Amino acid sequence: MGAPTPYAGGQVATGGQLGLLGNRGVMDTPFSQTSYTEKLIKDQQARTIIDVLYNNPSIRTTWADNSYTSALMIRGFPVSPWDFGFNGLFGVVPGLTFAADSVERVEVLNGPSAFLNGLPPLGSVGGTINIVPKRATDDPITRLTGLYSSNSTFGTQIDVGRRYGDTKEWGIRFNGSYRDGNTSTSNQSTELGNAALALDYRGERARLSLDVGYQNQNTQSPLRPTYTAAGIAIPKAPNADANWFQPWTFAEVHDFYGALRGEFDITDDWTVFAAVGGRQNRDYLVSGFANISNSNGNLTEAPFNFPVLHDNTSQEVGVRGRFLTGPVKHQVSLTGTNLNDQAGSQSPTLVSIASNLYNPTFIAQPAYTRLDPKVLTTLHATTVAFSDTMSVLNDRVQLTLGGRQQQIDSANFSGTTGAQTASYSKGVFTPAVGFLVKPLQNVSLYVNYIEGLQAGPSVPIGYTNYGQTLAPYVSKQVETGVKVNWGRVITTAAFFEITQPSLLIYPSAGSLGTYSQDGEQRNRGVELNATGEVIDSFRVLGGITLMEGKLMRNANAALIGNKAPGVPDVQLNLGAEWDTPFLKGFTLSGRAIYTSEQYYDNANLQQIPDWVRFDVGARYAFVSPWTGKDITIRANVINVANKGYWAAATPTFGLVLGAPRTYMLSTTFDF
Repeated sequence: MGAPTPYAGGQVATGGQLGLLGNRGVMDTPFSQTSYTEKLIKDQQARTIIDVLYNNPSIRTTWADNSYTSALMIRGFPVSPWDFGFNGLFGVVPGLTFAADSVERVEVLNGPSAFLNGLPPLGSVGGTINIVPKRATDDPITRLTGLYSSNSTFGTQIDVGRRYGDTKEWGIRFNGSYRDGNTSTSNQSTELGNAALALDYRGERARLSLDVGYQNQNTQSPLRPTYTAAGIAIPKAPNADANWFQPWTFAEVHDFYGALRGEFDITDDWTVFAAVGGRQNRDYLVSGFANISNSNGNLTEAPFNFPVLHDNTSQEVGVRGRFLTGPVKHQVSLTGTNLNDQAGSQSPTLVSIASNLYNPTFIAQPAYTRLDPKVLTTLHATTVAFSDTMSVLNDRVQLTLGGRQQQIDSANFSGTTGAQTASYSKGVFTPAVGFLVKPLQNVSLYVNYIEGLQAGPSVPIGYTNYGQTLAPYVSKQVETGVKVNWGRVITTAAFFEITQPSLLIYPSAGSLGTYSQDGEQRNRGVELNATGEVIDSFRVLGGITLMEGKLMRNANAALIGNKAPGVPDVQLNLGAEWDTPFLKGFTLSGRAIYTSEQYYDNANLQQIPDWVRFDVGARYAFVSPWTGKDITIRANVINVANKGYWAAATPTFGLVLGAPRTYMLSTTFDF
């Protein structure tokens, strides 16, 4: 259960978890994967998991930074934070925002992963984010950090870890954090508290871990999706710190989560493992959407009375082993998983407010009565998966074959009566193949075919096929690439094509139309990345993603061949760190993020311009002359120019305002 070691420079790891396949080194992985380390999380003062993902050129956020949640696009397809894994288990990570303080690694797998990880609760196919929690280290940890971020948010973190026993087999680590105050966004404040306890045992043959946590988040006047009417020119983005949502709107988010995992080595070559976890989420929002009606920025805001519940349980059991058949080495894995998801809400509109993007109208808070959320959907997914990685010539040639049989059972319920309105049951097989060859010991060439899976939606009332639950969406990826380990720098190039079915609505007399899955979007692209330590004092991290998103099938023939909305042609993230020679322990850092223009609509008539953002940072690490322990002072600035820009435009989440300039300062004391 130990995580792969950090690579040169310490910002990323030499490998990561690949679901069914277990931990794999980067050079032995026929997929695109990056694992960001605790060191990077601390040095960049990442507040949440999303802050970490700003290092990845294949990822873009599709929800405003200063809010209570987030949403992502990986390789141009949506990925929900509800679908993040926790040590390989879905349905554990708090699904709106997760504080980064208790995280050891943030692992990113680009592309669909139904074979590797099974069906995620909301069916994200663009990629998979896996969270690896901190564990107690052999050396004792007692660490206290004071925090500040603009406008006036203050906080603290505590990190304590110890190991006990003759061989330090027992470990305990506690991480707690609290932040509260005004943000850089107008009329907005936020409060975030997180407590996480990690226990583990590492014996000669047995390993156990238990993680439990609680997170509480309160955001006043969060930025929510803002949509724009069809056919109008998209208004220019307002100032970076703008907030056109009512000051009295809010989001309260509460999460309990936990996971228990165990492994036992039957022999030196065979290991059995099992895990169980879950999450209980309760939210209450008085907040809604905004709809822009013209290019002058006139809009209508409609706050909801919005209670939410989201409960999950997840289990996994399996066996991994290795054996030889002549000259062929086999690494095999057989796993079974079970996922239960229950979600519900109510969302009556409180009031409709005429306002403006640049000169908002604020009214007094209307009276409302708190409601109880109603269960609207349930999902039960059971899977059985098998893989065999065959290798010859001292692992220079590797072939991975496998598949996962998934049984999906879903149901929908009336928010008024609670009666079941639709149900669905279907089995789906998702295969995968990966081939990797090393012509040189430090060069890996690979190709893979893998699929993604989403549960089909239930057709709402008003459509001709109302009550029908559509078949699961099966997305398909073909990828090929090359990885070169230069010793202190790894460079990668990946070429991919992903096709995803999409929802269409065919016109029908006397109704809203007929739901269909006949649509298709195809994203093709190339990812070029580099990470590592060029020289002892200079580190690089980042790359560029070039993509073409295209509508391949659509009910409206005139749209076929158009660019897919929300998919930029160019995404660039380049970061660097420099340990200065003039002051020992003093490091300067910088990062540039660029995104080309992107369309908002399928007709390609509405577009947002390209944008660039610069972040800078500095840190100074020294030994206290009084205690002999380490002290580190960190300072970071996000969006140095404080430029206001639309960061993303998608039909699902509308227009997304980029992050305002935010100053972050912290001091960490080791005891």
